[in-house]
Amino acid sequence: MSRGCFCMERFSFCLLLSAWSWGWAPGGAAKPKGQGYPHMNSIRIDGDITLGGLFPVHGRGVEGKACGELKKEKGIHRLEAMLFALDRINNDPDLLPNITLGARILDTCSRDTHALEQSLTFVQALIEKDSTEVRCVNGGPPIITKPERVVGVIGASGSSVSIMVANILRLFKIPQISYASTAPDLSDNSRYDFFSRVVPSDTYQAQAMVDIVKALKWNYVSTLASEGSYGESGVEAFIQKSREDGGVCVAQSVKIPREPKPGEFDKIIRRLLETSHARAVIIFANEDDIRRVLEAAKRANQTGHFIWMGSDSWGSKISPVLHLEEVAEGSVTILPKRVSVKGFDRYFSSRTLDNNRRNIWFAEFWEENFHCKLSRHALKKGSSIKKCTNRERIGQDSSYEQEGKVQFVIDAVYAMGHALHNMHKNLCPGKVGLCPRMDPVDGVELLKYIRSVNFSGIAGTPVTFNENGDAPGRYDIYQYQIRNSTPEYRVIGQWTDHLHLKVESMLWPGGGSQLPSSICSLPCKPGERKKLVKGIPCCWHCERCDGYQYQLDEFHCKRCHFNERPNENHTSCTPIPIIKLEWSSPWAVVPVFIAIVGIIATLFVVVTFVRYNDTPIVKASGRELSYVLLTGIFLCYATTFLMIAEPDLSTCSLRRIFLGLGMSISYAALLTKTNRIYRIFEQGKKSVSAPRFISPASQLVITFSLISLQLVGVCIWFIVDPSHSVIDYEDQRTTNPHFARGILKCDISDLSLICLLGYSMLLMVTCTVYAIKTRGVPETFNEAKPIGFTMYTTCIVWLAFIPIFFGTSQSAEKMYIQTTTLTISVSLSASVSLGMLYMPKVYIILFHPEQNVPKRKRSLKAVVTAATMSNKFSQKGGFRPNGEAKSELCENLETQ
Repeated sequence: MSRGCFCMERFSFCLLLSAWSWGWAPGGAAKPKGQGYPHMNSIRIDGDITLGGLFPVHGRGVEGKACGELKKEKGIHRLEAMLFALDRINNDPDLLPNITLGARILDTCSRDTHALEQSLTFVQALIEKDSTEVRCVNGGPPIITKPERVVGVIGASGSSVSIMVANILRLFKIPQISYASTAPDLSDNSRYDFFSRVVPSDTYQAQAMVDIVKALKWNYVSTLASEGSYGESGVEAFIQKSREDGGVCVAQSVKIPREPKPGEFDKIIRRLLETSHARAVIIFANEDDIRRVLEAAKRANQTGHFIWMGSDSWGSKISPVLHLEEVAEGSVTILPKRVSVKGFDRYFSSRTLDNNRRNIWFAEFWEENFHCKLSRHALKKGSSIKKCTNRERIGQDSSYEQEGKVQFVIDAVYAMGHALHNMHKNLCPGKVGLCPRMDPVDGVELLKYIRSVNFSGIAGTPVTFNENGDAPGRYDIYQYQIRNSTPEYRVIGQWTDHLHLKVESMLWPGGGSQLPSSICSLPCKPGERKKLVKGIPCCWHCERCDGYQYQLDEFHCKRCHFNERPNENHTSCTPIPIIKLEWSSPWAVVPVFIAIVGIIATLFVVVTFVRYNDTPIVKASGRELSYVLLTGIFLCYATTFLMIAEPDLSTCSLRRIFLGLGMSISYAALLTKTNRIYRIFEQGKKSVSAPRFISPASQLVITFSLISLQLVGVCIWFIVDPSHSVIDYEDQRTTNPHFARGILKCDISDLSLICLLGYSMLLMVTCTVYAIKTRGVPETFNEAKPIGFTMYTTCIVWLAFIPIFFGTSQSAEKMYIQTTTLTISVSLSASVSLGMLYMPKVYIILFHPEQNVPKRKRSLKAVVTAATMSNKFSQKGGFRPNGEAKSELCENLETQ
C-alpha cells in the first residue's frame, strides 16, 4: 500500500487517523531506534488464521520519545513464549490439524496511548476503504493491499494498556485474552465484553493480600499505586475488600504520577512517614516505580522501617530489588501460581541470531543481554563493550531465569487455539482446513468458544474462564529473604480461596523472626474500652472503666448492679461483701460490757428490793413505780444485745419494740414520780387535803397509760411498714469500689429512729421540767432532787449523742459509730437512773440498816407543813433538820 491519505467509509474515527499519520508499513522499517539497526514495529508470521500479540518489548520513553529501553524479561521472554506456543500448536496434529496459526505481534512500549496506535493495525482488515479519491503521482490506479485479518489478540500486559486496547477491539468484535492484566475494572462484562484473561483478577489478589495482612496481625497499612487502571483499581479493590472483611484500615493512599517529577519519590516516602505506625505498605505499581520507591526509602535512611507487600507486578522479579536488597528485605509479594516451563527454557536457550530472524527485536536483545554490539560502527573508541560474535549462548554466557508470566502467555495462546479448534469441529465437521463458515472467523462466535474452554495448561493447571472472562484465583506468596548474605524469593504460602501461610518460615529486616507490627493503636488492657478515632476504626484511645463500671465489650463499659462491684481489673462484677457488727468487734465489746454490768447491777437492786420489800426505805421509794422503773432500766441494758445481734425479721421486730420501750418505761415512771411530788407540794400550799391520783394504783395507771402510747405508735408502724432486714449498699459505696461494703441492717432509717426515740425524749424533757419545778423541795424530802440530777445528767448524755450520731452519717465507720453511740447512750441513761436513784437506797439497806426504821406517824397536813417549814429554815442560815420528816412523808404518801 502506498503512503498517503485515505477516508474511512464506515467509521470516522479520530484515533484511526492518528494511527495512519504515524506511518504504518507492513513488516517494513519505521522510525530508527538506537544505533546500528532500524527499530522495527511489528513481527509478522503468515498463517491460515492470524492472531495479534501485544507485548511491552520496550519501556516508556522519556523526553517525548515513544519507547525507551528494552525489557528483556517482560518483553522478549513473553514475546518468545507466544512464538513458542504457536510453534507447538502448529506442530500438534491433534490441535487445529491442517490449519496454521500466524501472528502479528506489536510493541506497546509500556504506554497505553502508544499501544492504542499500534492496535489499530489489528482492525485494518475490517475497515472498508474508499479509493475513488486516491490519485497516484504517475496517474495510474492505486494499488491497495488488503492486510491480514486478525481474529483474536493475545495481550496486553499492563491493565491500563489492555483497557485502552479493549475499547477498540470490542468495536470490531475481536476477542482478546490477556496474560498479565489483572485490574478489577476489566471484569466488567458490559464494558469489556470481548476481554478475557488467564490470570486472576486483582479482586482475588486484593482478597489474598487482605488475608495476609490479617494473618500477620496488622490492621493499619498504607497503599501505594502507580497512576493508571492497574494500580488505582488494585488499591481500590484492596480497600474495598478490607472494608468488607473489617479489621484492616488504610492510613493513607498515595498515588505515583504517570510522569513523576524529580524528587517525587522522596516526597512519597516523607508522606508515608507521616503515619509511621503504618509500617506495612501495599504496593500496586509497575516494576520501574517499585524500584524508584525503594531507592527513595534508602536515601531517606528508612531501611528496615517499611514492610513492603507487592502485587503480582513485583512478584518474584529481580530487577526491582537489584542492588536494593537490604531495603527490600522482608517484603511479601504475590504472584499467580505458576511453574517454570522446562520446554520453554530449552527453546529460549537455543535461540540465536541465525535461527530467530522472525523476532525483529532479538538482535537488540542480543546486544543488551551479552553487552556487545553487532555493528563495528556502533563501537566507541575506549569503550569496554565488545563486538558480538554470534557464538554467545543464552544461559551460558549470560544469566537466565524464566520470566514469571511465560506460563500465562502460553496458556493464553493455547486458549485461543482450543477455542478455534472447538469452533472448527462444530462449524466445519469433517472438513480439512478452513471452511466458508470460518472464513472469516466470527468474533462473537469465537468469544463463546473462548469462554467455554476447559483444558489443562502448560503447567498442568486447568485453564477456564467465568462469565466475566476471569480465571480462577490461585496465588503463590513469596517473601524476599536474605539468608547467609544471599538474597532470594522464598515461597511462604499459597492462596486458593483460602490462605495457607507459613508464618514460622518468614524472616524480617535484620534476619529476625519476630513479627513486625503495623498497627495504629496497641490493644487495650483488660478493663479498658476502646474509644475509636472518628473515621478510623483501627485507631482508638484506651479509656479505663472507672468507678463501679466493668468492661462489657471492647467498646463499652457498663455499671455493675447495685449489689455488685467490679473485680480488680474491671472485666466483670463480683458481689459486694456484706458486713454487720460482729460480737468480737471492739465497737461491740465496750457496749456489751457496759450492758452486762448494768444488767447485773439492776438485778442486784431488784433482788435487794424484793428481799427488803417491806422495809421503810423500799416503801418510801414507791415500790410499784420502782419495780416499773427497774424494768425499764433492765430493758435499756438488754437493748444493747438486740442492736448488736445479726439483723433478721425477729431481731428487727424486737428492736422496734424495745429500743424505745425501755426508755419510755423509765421516763414514764420518773415523770409520774416528779409529777406526784410537784402536785403534793403545790396542793399542800393551798389546803390540807391530798391531791387526787397519788395512790400507788393511780400512779401505775398513769405510768402504763404513758407507756401504752409508745406501744400504740410501734403497732401503727408495724402495720404501715412491716419490719424486715435490708442490705444497704449505699452507706459504704466508697469512691474506690475495693472498699465498698453492703451493710446488713434493720429497715430503721435515721428519721424512723428519731421518731422511735422521740416519745422517750418528750417524756425525758417533761420529767426534767418537773424536776426543775420541784428543785425547791428540801433534799431530805423524797426523791425530787435525785430525780432532778438524774434528768440533768440524762439530758447532757443525749445532747452529746445527737451530734455524734448524725455527725458521722458520712463516715465509712458509720454503722459501728452510730450503733455503739446509741447503745452506750441508752446504757448510760439507765446507769444514771440506777446509780442516782437506787444505789444510795441499796447502800442504806445493806450497810446502814439502823436508818431503815419506821417513824411515828402524823397527818399529811403536819408532814407537808413540816416539810415546808424545813425548806424555809434551810434557806435561812443553812439549818439542816434531821431526816425524820423524810421517811415519815414518804410513808404517809405511800399509804394515801
